[in-house]
Amino acid sequence: MESIQTNALNSKYINSLLRPEENPFMQEMQSFEEIMMMYSCAIREVKTKFEVLNDDFSVRYKRNPIEFIQSRIKKPVSIAKKLASKGCPVTCASILNNLDDVAGIRVICPFIDDIYMVAEKLISQDDITLIEAKDYILHPKPNGYRSLHVIVEIPVFFADHTRNMRVEVQIRTIAMDFWASLDHQLRYKKDIPNVDMISARLKKCADVISATDLEMQSIKNSIYGQRYIPELKRESPKE
Repeated sequence: MESIQTNALNSKYINSLLRPEENPFMQEMQSFEEIMMMYSCAIREVKTKFEVLNDDFSVRYKRNPIEFIQSRIKKPVSIAKKLASKGCPVTCASILNNLDDVAGIRVICPFIDDIYMVAEKLISQDDITLIEAKDYILHPKPNGYRSLHVIVEIPVFFADHTRNMRVEVQIRTIAMDFWASLDHQLRYKKDIPNVDMISARLKKCADVISATDLEMQSIKNSIYGQRYIPELKRESPKE
C-alpha cells in the first residue's frame, strides 16, 4: 500500500515537472528564476560600465579609480524576509515592484574623491537613472559605518522585451570596506561575549579609518593636484 502511494506521489511530481503550466508552484518557481536572471543581467550591464571607466582612466590618466568590483544577488530567504518586513506580499511580482536592492554591486576605490567621481560618471550616462542616493560618508551611521549608496535604474534588453531594472551600488574606500566586513560579522554572529565593548572598539576604529582616509586623500592631492568633481546630489540618510 505504501509503495503504491509513493509511486503515485512520484508520478504526480514528475507530471508537475513535465507540465509546469498546470502547477501554480512550478509556474512561480519559473518566474522567480527568470527574475533572478534579469537581475543578473542588470548587474552585468552596470558592472561593465565601471570596468570601462576604470580602463579609460588607466590608459588616459595612468591611474585606476577602482581597485575591484564585487556583485551579489540577494538570497531567496533574504528577499522573502525583506518583503515581509515591508508588509508586501511574498510573490515574484512583488520583488520587482517593491525592492530596490535585490541586485547589488560594491565598488572599492583608493581615495574618497574617487568615490564621488565614479558615482558621478555612472549617473551622468544617458541610460542610467538615479533613483536614490544616501551618503554615509558625509553622514556616517551611529556605529561608524561609511559608504556611498546609490540606487540606479538601467534598461536591459532581453530577447522579446526591454525592462528597466534597479541595482544598488555601494561605493567605498578599501579601509571603509575592511571595517564594514568586520562589522557585518559582528552583527550576524550569534552569542558574542562583550558585544558592547567590541562595538565601541569598532566605532573608534571607524573614526581612525576616516581620519586616515582624509590624510591619504590630502597626500594624493599633493601628488596629482586637486581635481574639481561635480557635486553629487545626495540626501542625508534618514536612519
